[in-house]
Amino acid sequence: MRYLDHSALSRRHFVKLAGAAVAAPLLGRRAFAEVLTGTSLHGLSAFGDLKYPADFTHFDYASPEAPKGGTFVFQPGYWLYNQNVQTFNTLNSFVLTGDAPPRIEMCFDALMSSALDEPDAVYGLVAESLTLSEDRNTSTFRLRPEARFHDGSPLTAEDVAFSYRLLKEKGHPQLSLPLAEMVAAEAVDRHEFRLVFSGKQSERTMLGVLGFPILSRAALEGQPFDSSKLEPLLASGPYKVGRFSAGRYIEYERVEDYWARDLPVRRGLYHFDRIRVEFYGDRNVAFEAFKKGDVLWRQEFTSRVWATSYDFPALQAGRVVKREFPDELRPNFYCKALNQRRERFSDRRVREAVALCFDFEWTNRNIFYGLYERSHSPFEGSPYKAEGLPSEEELALLEPLRGQVPDTAFGEAVMQPTSDGSGRDRSNLRQARQLMEEAGWQARDGVLHNAAGERFTLEYMVNDPIFLRVEPSFIANLRAIGIDARMRQVDPAQFQMRQVSFDFDMVDVAVSLGATPTLDSLMQFFHSRSAALDGSYNFVGMADPAVDALVEKTGAARDREAFTVAMRALDRVLRARLDWIPNWASPSHRVAYWDMFGFKEPKPDYAFPVEALWWYDEERAKAIGKA
Repeated sequence: MRYLDHSALSRRHFVKLAGAAVAAPLLGRRAFAEVLTGTSLHGLSAFGDLKYPADFTHFDYASPEAPKGGTFVFQPGYWLYNQNVQTFNTLNSFVLTGDAPPRIEMCFDALMSSALDEPDAVYGLVAESLTLSEDRNTSTFRLRPEARFHDGSPLTAEDVAFSYRLLKEKGHPQLSLPLAEMVAAEAVDRHEFRLVFSGKQSERTMLGVLGFPILSRAALEGQPFDSSKLEPLLASGPYKVGRFSAGRYIEYERVEDYWARDLPVRRGLYHFDRIRVEFYGDRNVAFEAFKKGDVLWRQEFTSRVWATSYDFPALQAGRVVKREFPDELRPNFYCKALNQRRERFSDRRVREAVALCFDFEWTNRNIFYGLYERSHSPFEGSPYKAEGLPSEEELALLEPLRGQVPDTAFGEAVMQPTSDGSGRDRSNLRQARQLMEEAGWQARDGVLHNAAGERFTLEYMVNDPIFLRVEPSFIANLRAIGIDARMRQVDPAQFQMRQVSFDFDMVDVAVSLGATPTLDSLMQFFHSRSAALDGSYNFVGMADPAVDALVEKTGAARDREAFTVAMRALDRVLRARLDWIPNWASPSHRVAYWDMFGFKEPKPDYAFPVEALWWYDEERAKAIGKA
């Protein structure tokens, strides 16, 4: 599977399309529509006031006093766009094709930068200020004249305008879809940029697109913008590409004269001289590299390893630290996706039968050492997870859809089935077989066939051998009810290619949505507009007008309370439809690291970019023999 997470499991991918999740007490209840127009703003947030005033010097979680230096070697736990943690064959991360290395986005600056301790606030980076038009469809940005690319050339409004036009036309769907309603990206003068939307966009679309990478017009104009070359794009951020070997490692070197190093949004961050990402195709090999000290920081996603294998000499001697950090306050989405572009998976009864074959209780006890909790929602771990019966406010959104969505959406929030923990719960399997028969599938020689005589086949595509150990009981149960099921492990490049073109029966998907998901990010997963868009996250092929209506209600919400109600109504319908079959979750990051780093606690609530927050501690490194 491709871990897009941000979920508490194996490697994850971060949908960084804006925002946040929890109604933080420090924020007011004003809607984005009440943000002042015609006034120069130093920052922007979705529903409330900004935490940091215009004269702030640095974020509270930053560490201006920390030393610079050292090398940080790790394997990232999340990634973006077309990135892959097992291999890479391009250095262009902003297109659909190819496999790019994680963290290459650190090389690029954007108009504004997110605050990691606020749910959905952004502050000026390349843009020192922005001004909204009265209708809020036009944003005008005053750019910092000191902004520079790594070759010393100035970063101007022409570069910004070129970047937005290019990303809309040729960018990865995570970038192009939010720009669908952009009608103009204009350089007013050298240091003033104007971004214009049609009026059909969600109000909060702006918060997502302000973090998009700025590319050099001079370096790219007239050149192919694709994944064909292993050459870094000219960038302007705190790091630049250093040494690399395709598919093995890449190093990012800190830019000593980085133009923005003393800005409030950058001061006290990005301390390492060098950040090195290592690539391993096998988890066991990666763990051995960590034990030897070739890798210095590791997030553990294999419960068996966490429970039984952290007893090696370096840990026993105190040279390696093993601990847990709280997960972010954002929705975790770890689900099985059945591809409804294939007709046999379009019947809800079939999807329910498949869900009944997964015995979480047995798996958690026998495979996971009891370290996980059952997930019931695509928005697990957030206020958007529906509980109990729908509220009056939720019903007001759901009632117009009665008859268009399953009746179960109007009762207690749908929960995943429980089992007797035997690994083969006969009651669940009997119910699953009955559902398959009701859907028109009859057993012949032990295998389900439809009226046309076609066998019911299901290929569960994975890209990591760990699933061959975790999921055999699930496959056995599928076969027990008559489904011709099998697992197929493919190499990372093939997995990514088949996933973006929707060439699969079933895959696992793990994502951490923004804490306040934008309309654009929700459309990537749930809206009919993304169902036929290669590279979108609508892996199940959802194209339901009722779901579309609820997704659009989230974009129309005028305050956080209304947004939360709309999200919970959407959650109820998604859970009732069973398009996405939830798996399991964990409330924490399980981390081990060589004890040679400093960091500030507690970690920010909404993200955990260790490579940007931590620093090299020379005294600690000397104490453990790693200086």
